[in-house]
Amino acid sequence: MLGGLGGLGKSKARRFDTESEAKVTFEDVAGIEEAENELVEIVDFLKAPAKYTRLGGTAPKGVLLVGAPGTGKTLLAKAVAGEAGVPFFSMSAAEFVEMIVGVGAARVRDLFKQARENAPAIIFIDEIDSIGRARGPTAIGGVGEQEQTLNQILTEMDGFSGREGIIVLAATNQPDVLDRALLRPGRFDRRVVVNLPDKAGREAILKVHTRKVPLAADASLAELASATPGLTGADLKNLVNEAALLAARREQDEVRHQDFLDALEKIILGPERPLLLSRADKERIAYHEGGHTILGLVVPGADPVNRVSIVPRGQALGVTYQRPDSDRYNYPEAYLRARIVGMLGGRAAEEIVYGTKTTGAESDIEQATGLARRMVTRWGMSERVGMVQLAPRENPYLSGPEGFGGSKPFSERTAERIDAEVHRIIDESHAEAKRLLTEHRKSLDALASALLERETLNEEEILDVTGLPPAPALDTAMLRAEETAGQP
Repeated sequence: MLGGLGGLGKSKARRFDTESEAKVTFEDVAGIEEAENELVEIVDFLKAPAKYTRLGGTAPKGVLLVGAPGTGKTLLAKAVAGEAGVPFFSMSAAEFVEMIVGVGAARVRDLFKQARENAPAIIFIDEIDSIGRARGPTAIGGVGEQEQTLNQILTEMDGFSGREGIIVLAATNQPDVLDRALLRPGRFDRRVVVNLPDKAGREAILKVHTRKVPLAADASLAELASATPGLTGADLKNLVNEAALLAARREQDEVRHQDFLDALEKIILGPERPLLLSRADKERIAYHEGGHTILGLVVPGADPVNRVSIVPRGQALGVTYQRPDSDRYNYPEAYLRARIVGMLGGRAAEEIVYGTKTTGAESDIEQATGLARRMVTRWGMSERVGMVQLAPRENPYLSGPEGFGGSKPFSERTAERIDAEVHRIIDESHAEAKRLLTEHRKSLDALASALLERETLNEEEILDVTGLPPAPALDTAMLRAEETAGQP
């Protein structure tokens, strides 16, 4: 019957033939070696299954790739198929589900049938969380269809022994919402985490994406890797493309390092926005951004200031771009305090110079408040509140909390303590920002004047204009404080 309705029950999976010139291998995958190494055994099994089955073992039926969007989960799955030299059937989980109940299950059956006919083969289901969420009471409409589709996937995975040479790879950025039946042994019993690339990984990824891009002599991929913490492989691919397009618009024959920096600024901060600002507005913006910049130079442990601009970009009238010297995986309290002090530097500078407040600090206040609240409610950095979890943890692969379901697991008295501690951290940081900017008022004035004249300054120009050295590292600053405290 389904075939009579235009073939609704047919799988929409796309087959990639590994004999084609566009085949993907592990050479095309960079920056995620840990995940790649986890899948080498899968490739080996598909190439030589007798090596493993002769002792009674079977290959894992399913491998779940977990990671943030853009980290290369789909590319990694294609590389596994390319290395093994087997057909690769790729389909998004959302393509299974239709309004007509039963279509998704029929498509699952057809997909596995195709894979069996072409075994050994790999089935890749992207965004499996769209149909693999934990099952509950069935509601009207799509939920019933979703559960039928999930049940059929579970049935199909139970239907082969692992000796057929069919391996199911699936990708998700929300592993915590998946149904437990998907994750039990015999189904997706292996979980491979695809992390964000570190500095060395980012450089390797940039080398892959610049293979066909003519680079100028001054283009340094190592420096670019240092300037792009937190960017995924997809982000870096987009960065290379934007830099190449920018160089082409500038009628250059090669892509220079400045093209990459300008492209990075456009991606992170947004495109330039032509606004006719008065001299007074520009001056206030210059002092606001100057406040952030000066604190980035004098607060111990602050991230180095890479660039400051009073050219409007995106929703911002000015931007101070700071980046860490190296990748961070653990954040001490002193570093978080330094971040908050720096965030409040724009408002503090306006108060010192003009004695008034404007709406320009809205984003800074939002970020500072959010960070201070996490310090109190998640990381136990308040003695008055204590080491108690008072806020749900955030999904490590997406922005947004998970866990408490909207209810507060604490009393109103505790809520008052939390608010009081957040206010205390913000007030102390604001006072410290004003103190430091007052102390370095001459550097602040010089920086504001230079910004009014040139609009954008890089790191070397900032240090030259202000006459200040970069902020000392936290360990150096703490050592100096201890030495000073020990003096009579």
